[in-house]
Amino acid sequence: MTKHVILWQLKDELSAQEKEEIRKKIKEGLEGLKGKVPGLVEIHVNIDGLASSNADLMLDATLESPEALKGYAVHPAHLAVANGVVRPNTKNRVCFDYEVK
Repeated sequence: MTKHVILWQLKDELSAQEKEEIRKKIKEGLEGLKGKVPGLVEIHVNIDGLASSNADLMLDATLESPEALKGYAVHPAHLAVANGVVRPNTKNRVCFDYEVK
C-alpha cells in the first residue's frame, strides 16, 4: 500500500466564511473520488484541525501502489477537483508519500 498525505494552507485573502466553504468543497470533492479512481483504497480529508495547527486541511489517502498514485495524479476526476477548487484557493501545499510496510 502507498500513503499519500497532503497539508494545505488556504489563501490569506479568503474570509473565514469563504475558508469554511472551501474546506467543505475540497473535502466533498476529494472524498467523492473513492470508487472513481482505480487503485484508490481510502481517502479522507480532515477539515477540523486544532487551533495549534498551521495548515487548514489535510488529505490522507491510501492507494494500492506507487503506480496507482501516479494514475490518481492524472485521473480526470482528480484533476477536476484539483484544478477546480484546490489549486485556485490554496497558497501552500506540502506532500509526503510513503509505502506501508
